[in-house]
Amino acid sequence: MAGVAVLSSILLLCVTVTEAVWLTIPSTGTKCISEEIHNNVVVMADYYVVDEEHPEHNTTVSARVTSPYGNNLHHIENVTHGQFAFTTSEAGNYLACFWLDSHQQQATGVTLGIDWKIGIAAKDWDSVAKKEHIEASCLCAPHGVELDLRRLEGAVKAIHDNLLYLKEREAQMREVSETTNGRVAWFSIMSIGVCITVSVLQIWHLKHYFQKKKLI
Repeated sequence: MAGVAVLSSILLLCVTVTEAVWLTIPSTGTKCISEEIHNNVVVMADYYVVDEEHPEHNTTVSARVTSPYGNNLHHIENVTHGQFAFTTSEAGNYLACFWLDSHQQQATGVTLGIDWKIGIAAKDWDSVAKKEHIEASCLCAPHGVELDLRRLEGAVKAIHDNLLYLKEREAQMREVSETTNGRVAWFSIMSIGVCITVSVLQIWHLKHYFQKKKLI
């Protein structure tokens, strides 16, 4: 049981995607972060403003999260902290952008902390345990590793989904590469054909010109 618990913990650490990011929001302009996520993945994030130089100021920011095809998933203004959660319906780069509100722009920027969770890291395992009456992990209890096994099952599924996504992307890239190679080959053949045709026409024109001038 102890070995299973240790193995599951190690695997969860390997596949759990949790990113605590600190961003410096400039006084003017926008600061963005992006993450490439495949389809049908849960994403959660909490963000908050930290103004170390002027803690007495109630500095607020605006935030916008967009999908790879430009759909707005989250948009809010004039907040000191916020959160968003969604399940991806498109595969690609998801973009989260933050900027200072125009009436609060100052000489120096502020720091924004964002806790970004993806996939299995975004799942509320405590709620799952309470809902399904699963005991918390405890090496002294025979059924104490059931929740860890559930997490391990989720980790394995996440690994499998990531491998399928990478396989699909590799197939798409190979298809694009083969299509590009084919087009380049046809372009090369057409270029050679045009060069040969132009050379033949030049020779015919010169021969006709010299015959006309009675030089040959």
